[in-house]
Amino acid sequence: MALKARALYNFQSENKEEISIQENEELVLFSESSVDGWLQGSNSRGETGLFPASYVEVLHPRSATMLTNHSTSPSGSPANGSSYVSSSSANVSHQGSFEDEDDDDWDDWDDGSTVVEEPHSGTSTNGHPSPNLQYPRTYPHPNNAGYRPKPSLERQDSLGTAKRGSVVGRNLNRFSSFVRSGVEAFILGDVPMMAKISEAYYIDMGGKGPQWRPNPLPLTCSVEDPTKQTKFKGIKSYISYRLTPSNSTSPVYRRYKHFDWLYNRLLHKFTVISVPHLPEKQATGRFEEDFIEKRKRRLILWMDHMTSHPTLSQYEGFQHFLGCRDDKQWKLGKRRAEKDEMVGGSFLLTLQIPTEHQDLQDVEDRVDTFKAFSKKMDDSVMQLTNVASELARKHVGGFRKEFQKLGNAFQAISQSFQMDPPYSLDALNGAISHTGKTYETVGEMFAEQPKNDLFLMLDTLSLYQGLLSNFPDIIHLQKGAFAKVKESQRMSDEGKMDQEEADGIRKRCRVVGFALQAEMNHFHERRVSDFKKMMQSYLKEQIVFYQRVSQQLEKTLQMYDNL
Repeated sequence: MALKARALYNFQSENKEEISIQENEELVLFSESSVDGWLQGSNSRGETGLFPASYVEVLHPRSATMLTNHSTSPSGSPANGSSYVSSSSANVSHQGSFEDEDDDDWDDWDDGSTVVEEPHSGTSTNGHPSPNLQYPRTYPHPNNAGYRPKPSLERQDSLGTAKRGSVVGRNLNRFSSFVRSGVEAFILGDVPMMAKISEAYYIDMGGKGPQWRPNPLPLTCSVEDPTKQTKFKGIKSYISYRLTPSNSTSPVYRRYKHFDWLYNRLLHKFTVISVPHLPEKQATGRFEEDFIEKRKRRLILWMDHMTSHPTLSQYEGFQHFLGCRDDKQWKLGKRRAEKDEMVGGSFLLTLQIPTEHQDLQDVEDRVDTFKAFSKKMDDSVMQLTNVASELARKHVGGFRKEFQKLGNAFQAISQSFQMDPPYSLDALNGAISHTGKTYETVGEMFAEQPKNDLFLMLDTLSLYQGLLSNFPDIIHLQKGAFAKVKESQRMSDEGKMDQEEADGIRKRCRVVGFALQAEMNHFHERRVSDFKKMMQSYLKEQIVFYQRVSQQLEKTLQMYDNL
């Protein structure tokens, strides 16, 4: 008999692995066991997928006492009779991390001794869920995997700065990026103001709107010399990269796991910034020459975007990553970065925005325009990626084979002409044979050419696929903030909220709006520069390539002139 459950709350799905459920809806469970706070089953509409375990109660027909409640009691301890067992993995940050594997790597860290990265079960590149992982997201509550939101919409303001007659409701979908990121808490005034904030990031008003203030100490950083190294007497191997910042004459040596640690720190801290994705992990073939070269190229692009970002480049954790060469200081800096309190919603407290007034409706219109643009660009980048990938495949395979066939056919003609010696013309036979060899050479040139142009194009397109994929969540933060402003103003107009509180929500929404616009402007600035460079490089390499092909053919043609 199928296991039944009843939905306690509404849940709106956010990806294809999940299904939406409605309060009091009867559900069918495939298993009573949850994984990371998620159950799998079907709803009353026949849709199959995942939904939060804490949003449902399992119904056992035999006895009411056998009811299994996957939620927790109000006190925060597991509810009586609950068969739900909290998974330790449920407390992992939603960005994911690989730092739990071989943790002694960090305690023993030095420039030449690190442990090889192993594929982390259920996690793909950059700590995001793997596409073939059955349960796509870790249960997000930071302290209790069985947490469920209280039905009441009432909240308490930790600042306690004003007496409120009413409050703006919280979003019950605890899996929304607006909630997970801490931006909702910031907008509602629930992020405590620190007594002293040691860091500040500035947004200025430029000719095209808000923009990040440039880094007063701009820098670049080279990524060079990928070298295979070993430890534990050769048991473990890894690739190290030599990084040389422009503000230092001494290089540091980092492996991919160090990059991955930094990336997760960036995701955790910079809520409203599109952090560039790292190159993909690979479980096998990590030490093949082509893979190492590809990763190096993409790490160079990643580093270029990091150092060029006015805010990310100033982050203390990034500076520590680039400059620290001492073992003890490295560990201290790493722990300090991991204990950073100015992350998520608290990061927004570090932003200093212009005093210029911006109409929120104008901002919303501007965001909607960028949303449509980014969607269209994402589609076109994917289209170009597919076309360029197919073309590269043809260069390496199909084109080379066709030119080889043509060359062999020409040489077969030459050989046939030699079959009747009295009428054989050695000069003509030699020219035709050489023509065949020329086309074989041209085929090899086609096979090698993607390394000079198409691969570089695909590297840039891959970087922008990652950057563009970040924006839906970032835009969702702004949309959520707009909604809270509208709700608070309505409640103020109805006399259900002090105008002072509504003004506070509007003020904090301005911070999110300025930050998003600054990030949009930075994206456009980099887009123009990167795509100009990409297209120029591609066309120049194409010209050089076809000139080389032309030279081969011209030399061959000259062999026929004196026949």
